[in-house]
Amino acid sequence: MDLKTLEAAMHTFVESKGWYKPDSPHPQNPKNLAISLVLEASEVLEHFQWGDSTADKTELASELADVLLYLLQIASLHEIDLGQAVMDKLKINDGREWE
Repeated sequence: MDLKTLEAAMHTFVESKGWYKPDSPHPQNPKNLAISLVLEASEVLEHFQWGDSTADKTELASELADVLLYLLQIASLHEIDLGQAVMDKLKINDGREWE
């Protein structure tokens, strides 16, 4: 599945909940989305808090999906092609050296 398909499904879901409306109790602005992204990433980290692997791959998959959904939404609202951004970053990182 490509990122554009995922992005469209994400927008359909958010719109169906009314979260893009100005009076939404869950306003989808950049600050709120960035906070939500970090909170969801923390939930990924919880799976590895006491070990090197997760006991529940289904729950981990769900948390990873939440992270991806917030990334897609933030990128889309800022008109960033996330796929291209990843490729650009890989090119930059290819020229870097890590110690």
